[in-house]
Amino acid sequence: MLMEREADLSGNGPRERTVGARYDRRRFLRDMTALGCGAAGVRQGNAAGRRLKFVALGQAAIQHDLREHPYDEYGRLARLLRGHDVCFTDLETVIDGPGAGPSTRKDTFFKAAPASVLECLADFSVNVLALSNNHSWDLNTGGILSTLNAVRQRGFALAGTGGNLAEATGAGYRDTPAGTIALVSMASGAIREGAAATESRAGVNEVRLEGGELNAEDTARNLDSIRGAAQRARHVFVYQHNHYWESNFRDTPGWQRRWARQCIDAGACAFVSHGAPLLQGIELYRGCPIFYDLGSFVFHSRTPVGYYPPEVWESVIAACVFDSGRLVSLELTPVLLNESGLSADNFFETRGRPVLARGAAAGRILARLQRISPRIEIRRAGDAGRVIV
Repeated sequence: MLMEREADLSGNGPRERTVGARYDRRRFLRDMTALGCGAAGVRQGNAAGRRLKFVALGQAAIQHDLREHPYDEYGRLARLLRGHDVCFTDLETVIDGPGAGPSTRKDTFFKAAPASVLECLADFSVNVLALSNNHSWDLNTGGILSTLNAVRQRGFALAGTGGNLAEATGAGYRDTPAGTIALVSMASGAIREGAAATESRAGVNEVRLEGGELNAEDTARNLDSIRGAAQRARHVFVYQHNHYWESNFRDTPGWQRRWARQCIDAGACAFVSHGAPLLQGIELYRGCPIFYDLGSFVFHSRTPVGYYPPEVWESVIAACVFDSGRLVSLELTPVLLNESGLSADNFFETRGRPVLARGAAAGRILARLQRISPRIEIRRAGDAGRVIV
């Protein structure tokens, strides 16, 4: 490892060869570890030649079960998302259930939902959830636990909250035909007093910003979690929910760019973020994608029409294929969310639900994403975009 780091800093040898060697060695070590673990090792060995199909959605700020008001695009989206090994989003709400506590906020932005929304997400093939965000504590510490219980009972892999800080920081795992994947999940900004996990209290895996840089203790804890996950899983994904916004919330903070790259250096094959809540840029770093903000997949909001700029109601679905931790293809499917509900009777229940963008709308979303992602090239293919890898 030291020789690789010296080669990177000195510029000796092609950079791509150095990175490739580093990933080949990681894969070799994982395979050797797996061979010593009985049946689990055999499954990993059998998956060694399989490519992983991973799809990342915008955040699921879902308050109502979309199936209560059926619409044609629901089925089209569900069919589009089938067949991936991993379908990932952030659950931007607390699940109200047995043991949930009293509300910790009384404003427009309070978010809580019945457990049926999880079954709705499962209809979209979602099987991995980040739980770390500024709404995780909206029903107090009891809400953290009720959400954990509901998500586990329905078979989702999860990360980002836990019964204590170690659990909240620890990776969540899922076995797939392409090998085991891991998720390390955290939240930064708008984590209120009492919401962060401690050694003895359930809560959120918080990474704090202090003086323009992330807290060293928080980052060290999470980098250790990523490195540990990389020894067990074939692919590691890192998620951050960010509310430390720039003065223009369309812009990605410089500290977050640096942090995303650190996470990939530690062993992640992708970094995904939400929170702004709108599309920010995409970049490729050492053959791995960084999604600085994917906006929303579902956005149930009680804010008045016009409260958010129009681009808040636009997003993309990012479908990735990985081979041993390296991205080999990335397709972007534009999505529109309706700002206005269907009628006065079900306005909030039917606003912010996703449909596939087509024609000029799809072109507009992809063109904007290209403008804010100058380090990648997006080529349009019908109503979708393909990133040149």
